Amino acid sequence: MGGVLPPAALRATGLVKEYRRGRAVDGVDLTVGPGERVALLGPNGAGKTTTLLMCLGAVTPDDGTVEILGHRLPRERSHAMAKVGFGAGYLPLPERMRVIEYLRMFGRLAGLRRPDRAAREALERFGIPHLAGAMGTEMSSGQKTLVGIAKAVLHRPRLLVLDEPTASLDPDVALRVRTGLREISAEQGTALLVTSHNMVEVERLCERVVFLSAGRVVADGTAAEIIERFGRSDLEDVFLHLAHLRDRQQVST
Repeated sequence: MGGVLPPAALRATGLVKEYRRGRAVDGVDLTVGPGERVALLGPNGAGKTTTLLMCLGAVTPDDGTVEILGHRLPRERSHAMAKVGFGAGYLPLPERMRVIEYLRMFGRLAGLRRPDRAAREALERFGIPHLAGAMGTEMSSGQKTLVGIAKAVLHRPRLLVLDEPTASLDPDVALRVRTGLREISAEQGTALLVTSHNMVEVERLCERVVFLSAGRVVADGTAAEIIERFGRSDLEDVFLHLAHLRDRQQVST
């Protein structure tokens, strides 16, 4: 007899969200297995960020269900989010607090026994130990993004959700981030759910791709499978194709 399978890191079923301008998310199903690295892609307006926020319990879906590691949202959100890390370039950092103080504070809130050690290890992993003493006002947008990613992995989450994690980073720094994320996934079994407009990055980081268009899942599989399905040369070509279809639909309406 086989052992009991661990619950999916994320299981979202039939997600729907409507706003005044229309239906932003229209029946999205999304599953991320334990330790799996998944990219959520689509042109602007496809529903990516709204889907992410519903999966994190920050936005309430009009219909559908979300489970994180077996915990049903919103009832068990506090238990679920204790095992989730979230990072995005647009999240602000405290301006008058040093980086090490900020990370140490978060570590304490997460219940870490050695928050200072965890903070310094996270900074080392992403090559920014020199930022430990920096204030929020002293850092560039790229440096703030790196600190945000370090904060997101500080408590060894079992699900790491990143919205455009390398959008403001130079190519060499983005490579360092991808390497660090792959190591975390391999060493700790952390599942990744990532949005990005960098298709090369997606192919190098993620093993599965979910494409959204007009609030619906239009493709789910490996990069090679999706490229073949659409008859395109690469993921960027698939992305451009979907963006072109979106623009045509907007014109026709």
